[in-house]
Amino acid sequence: MATTSPILNIMIRAAEKAARLLIRDFGEVEQLQVSQKGPGDFVSAADKRSEKIIHEELEKGQPTYGFLMEESGSHDGSNPDFRWIVDPLDGTRNFLHGLPHWCISIALESKGIITHGLIYDPVKDEMFTAEKNGGAFLHRNKRLRVSGRSDLSLSLIATGGARRSPKQREQFLKEFTAVQNAHGAPRRFGAAALDLAYVAAGRYEAFWERNLSPWDMAAGILIVKEAGGFIADLDDHKADPLDTGNILAANDGVFREIQKVLKSAA
Repeated sequence: MATTSPILNIMIRAAEKAARLLIRDFGEVEQLQVSQKGPGDFVSAADKRSEKIIHEELEKGQPTYGFLMEESGSHDGSNPDFRWIVDPLDGTRNFLHGLPHWCISIALESKGIITHGLIYDPVKDEMFTAEKNGGAFLHRNKRLRVSGRSDLSLSLIATGGARRSPKQREQFLKEFTAVQNAHGAPRRFGAAALDLAYVAAGRYEAFWERNLSPWDMAAGILIVKEAGGFIADLDDHKADPLDTGNILAANDGVFREIQKVLKSAA
């Protein structure tokens, strides 16, 4: 088993504690599907409770660090060099419908560089972790490597759909069609953090999506890189996806080809 750093241990404890609450709430959501009102308000409350637990545990472990969180936004710490980036429930719509594909995502950023990343899928009990220059792992003992496939026609490509303006939806449909025509077998599972973890694990060859937030990507970016994968902005190779929200993650074998396919749809 790989040696786990104190920082990663803090992250693991926070994720596991929040996961116990979310698993309990997920069981309730499945029952709420039959109600006329639906589980929307309940899921929103579960999301906030999960974030509160994670915040408390991380702050207990490192009281001087700042936070960037999906639900409660940005909070400066007394140490300006470090901040946690947290998504307490990625794949909320899946959770809302009782679909068992969602996760917790936690990253630590130091002076603008992601140094630690964790993505935890409580339903499948799969924990993906990485530390900068320390490799990426599943369950802290199985090293993750991106797949070796280089034939796009044999690849699985994941994506997320446009969620905002008609222009963004039109752009997404062009990109989706281009990938489909390249025999890239696009998939959409509705949890960007898990999509990135799956690229790192070799389950997908690539993943792309636009208009994401930092908490959707931060942990996954590090995990993909430490698993030997490549990360790029979709439009500008010099830009940081954490700043733009537009990301392409892929193994070495299909990276340049899928990049060309997506650019052809511009």
